[in-house]
Amino acid sequence: MASQDWFDKDFYKTLGVSKDVSEADLKKAYRKLARKYHPDSNAGDATAEARFKEISEAYSVLSDAEQRKEYDEIRAMGSGARFTAGGSGAGGFEDVFSRFGQGGRGQSADFEDIFAMFNQGGGGGGFGGGRFGQPSGGFRGFGGPQRGADVTARTTLDFATAVQGETITLQGDDGKPFKVKIPAGVADGQKIRLRGRGRPSPDGGESGDIVVQITVRPHPVFTRDGLNLRLVVPVTFTEATLGATIEVPTLSGDVVKLRVAPGTPSGRVLRVKGRGVATSKGTGDLLAELQVAVPTHLDEAAREALERFQELEPTENPRAELMAKARR
Repeated sequence: MASQDWFDKDFYKTLGVSKDVSEADLKKAYRKLARKYHPDSNAGDATAEARFKEISEAYSVLSDAEQRKEYDEIRAMGSGARFTAGGSGAGGFEDVFSRFGQGGRGQSADFEDIFAMFNQGGGGGGFGGGRFGQPSGGFRGFGGPQRGADVTARTTLDFATAVQGETITLQGDDGKPFKVKIPAGVADGQKIRLRGRGRPSPDGGESGDIVVQITVRPHPVFTRDGLNLRLVVPVTFTEATLGATIEVPTLSGDVVKLRVAPGTPSGRVLRVKGRGVATSKGTGDLLAELQVAVPTHLDEAAREALERFQELEPTENPRAELMAKARR
């Protein structure tokens, strides 16, 4: 960090704390803001990313006792002082030297004081070569504790478990088991994030997360349609034509009765309220799509009866409307 930044930036204001804030309260304030503006939670938000950098930079300085002391001393000199390069070399440094009150010691002593303040610990010559402004991890080299790495886990659930929810046990990279609560209605491909259960931070920051990727096995009868459950229900020609009351299975194992109205066409969907996926956000329905089943084998009596019906059935062409629309 350039020395000028320490004059121009109010790190206490950036973190929303007072100048006499304790170490514990400083850390609490930083973590709250870091969670809010972290890039993982604000993907593609350039404003949030810039704010996160400011927060991390401020915490990097104020969380280090020596850097905080240096920062307070420099800020106490006032924003009127400026560090400049080139030219005579005198104009920019005079304000700083005068505020140390050591004009009588000579220029050599003044330079020693300034460089000692900016390069404590023997980290190298020049501004930024020592502790002054040195980043200590954090997001893309900006200050603040570095967040631990995320750990990815995968699990495959049967359809009913994904719909109804359940607590399962998985094994971590270290071989130790851990429990995961699967919420009702989890979908195939969805990810469940376990906050703070991943790799620990290398420098005292927040731990990473465990990210569990879900795969759901298909069901032989039911499919998902949002919070609704769908299934195809075969009906006979006479049931669809004359009407009937039929039984339909549900995912829980019991059956419900549906009324098929006379003249019901193939493809009509009947709805059973509240028998879909139940989640905290709502409950779906069971959608039964009726499909007229055509018999593949007819005995002689059935065939004769069907032929007599053919002689009596209406003469209109059921494809007439289709053909008319196709010609438009």
